[in-house]
Amino acid sequence: MAMEKLLTDIRNCTLCKAHLPLGPRPIVSLHPKAKIIIIGQAPGTKVHASGIPWDDASGKELRRWLGVEPETFYNEKIFALMPMGFCYPGKGTSGDMPPRPECAPQWHKKVLASLKQIELTILIGQYSQAYYLGDSGKDNLTETVRAYATFLPKFLPLPHPSPRNRIWQKKNPWFEKKIVPLLREKVSQLVSF
Repeated sequence: MAMEKLLTDIRNCTLCKAHLPLGPRPIVSLHPKAKIIIIGQAPGTKVHASGIPWDDASGKELRRWLGVEPETFYNEKIFALMPMGFCYPGKGTSGDMPPRPECAPQWHKKVLASLKQIELTILIGQYSQAYYLGDSGKDNLTETVRAYATFLPKFLPLPHPSPRNRIWQKKNPWFEKKIVPLLREKVSQLVSF
C-alpha cells in the first residue's frame, strides 16, 4: 500500500512544471521486491510519449548490456527503473537538457527507503554518478566507469547507452570486453532468484 501511495504521489508531481516543455509526465517503475535498481538520467521524447521507461534505442542497448529480454527488464519485481529527473527536461544544444535538479532531492530517498531488497544499484551516466558517488567518483565518467570495482558491491557505474555514445564505446573497448560480461553475470545471479 505504501508503494502504491508513493507511486501515485510521484505520478501526480508538478514540482517543476514551469520548466518542462512537454509538461509533467513522471516516468518510473518500482516494486518493493525489486533486486536491481537502474538510476538513469531523464526520459527522452519517445519515453515521454509512451510512458514506458527505456522504451527507445538507449533501452535496447541497455538490455543488450544487461543480457536480458524486455519481459525480464520490465518485470518490476526484478528491476526498479528510476531516473534522476522523472520528466522530459527539454532539448539542449547537444542532446536533451540535464535532469531537472528538483526531482532527485524530492523523491529519491523516499523511493530507496521503500526498496529494501535492492542488491545492485546501476548508475547510468554522469548525473546519477555525481549524485550518488559524490567525492568518491573520479575526474570524469570514463575514469569512474573504469574504477567500477571500487564502487562494488553497492554501485556499478555505466556510461549512457545512447547511440550518441557509440564513439565513446569505440574509444573504450575495455568496457565491452570487461564490464559488460561482469554486468551480465551480476544481473544473471540476481534475476535467477
